[in-house]
Amino acid sequence: MNTSIGIKNENLAKVAEILVETLADEFVLYTKTKKAHWNIEGQDFYNKHLFFEAQYQQLDGIIDTIAERIRTLGHYAPATLREYLALTHLSEHHLESNDSLTYIKALLSDHESILIHLRENIENFAVEFRDAGTSDFITGLLETHEKMAWMLRSHLK
Repeated sequence: MNTSIGIKNENLAKVAEILVETLADEFVLYTKTKKAHWNIEGQDFYNKHLFFEAQYQQLDGIIDTIAERIRTLGHYAPATLREYLALTHLSEHHLESNDSLTYIKALLSDHESILIHLRENIENFAVEFRDAGTSDFITGLLETHEKMAWMLRSHLK
């Protein structure tokens, strides 16, 4: 069944394609944040364990809203690790240490990468694809990642 919401089908497909990549990025970042939560070591273990937990819980909510946005546009959300790894802009990497600074730097880099990707697409959603709803949605997501990145960056000062 066609999604008839005032956006051309080809534009819906292009928007969904970008959102699918964003979903993959978010899922990979979620997994990396969960790893930090599980494996953090050091004198600041307890505080960082709780900090990473709060961040992965926030990412879990983001993942759900992106998948639901994709479905709202009439497309299907990927949901396998293989698909996510094929679609993501992020990379899996082995960290040399399980201390908080190592995790924070790696996660901050990923948030910043997602921020750049989101910022590159906001105007495309609104202007090129005529989808103000997704543009607004991505703006909110951008603001959430900016705050999460700020929280991570603040630990480095």
